[in-house]
Amino acid sequence: MSATLVINEIYLSLQGESTFAGLPCIFIRLTGCDLRCSFCDTVYAFTEGKKKTLAEILAEVKRQAAPFSNSKLKIKNSKFPLVELTGGEPLLQKNSLPLMQQLCDDGFTVLIETSGAHDISKIDSRVHRIMDLKCPGSGEVEKNLFSNLQHLKATDEIKFVISTQEDYDWAKKQIAEHALATICPLLFSWVHPLTPEQQSKVLKKVPAGLTPISRKDLAEKIIADALPVRFQIQQHKIIWPPEQRGV
Repeated sequence: MSATLVINEIYLSLQGESTFAGLPCIFIRLTGCDLRCSFCDTVYAFTEGKKKTLAEILAEVKRQAAPFSNSKLKIKNSKFPLVELTGGEPLLQKNSLPLMQQLCDDGFTVLIETSGAHDISKIDSRVHRIMDLKCPGSGEVEKNLFSNLQHLKATDEIKFVISTQEDYDWAKKQIAEHALATICPLLFSWVHPLTPEQQSKVLKKVPAGLTPISRKDLAEKIIADALPVRFQIQQHKIIWPPEQRGV
């Protein structure tokens, strides 16, 4: 029987986050997630999706990448555009591992967005792992798998999603305690407020007593504290309506 994955959507857009922000990227959004972060903007990916074989997924990626075939632009000597596995949580489906391996074999620059709650050690070493460390405001801080830190390499990235003052303080503490700046690039991503269409009762509530932080305050704190991090906002939510899918 052919290996399969449950896929929510596959689409071509611009990478809205990470050190690759602004570059064309084919997103493979996998169905399913075992976290319910307070700020999650892809609740629809928890359950919506269709089973596809790896061959079907690879064929669709190559179809969407075809217009770039004559491009002279390369990313770290790999073909254009980027390909990212996202979710949901891609690592919940074990066949995401051979898919990433095949995409790398086919010459793509491959990224994965993962929650940090699952073992990343078995991911192909050529993949750029963008791994969250969940802050208190997510409601899922206890799910962080800190053993993952020993598997990160210089081409990976750690992302802190910041929604409160307490998130900032917690992230700052983790950077110092684990010397994270010596491992890989660090991202501070401000939480874009959810629209009414994105809100869901299944998500965790921001724990009581936490103080919301504005993007301006977050930027100014990073500057004032001279933190070795990259401030980022979700570019796709500025270009398109925040609740729009497939972007």
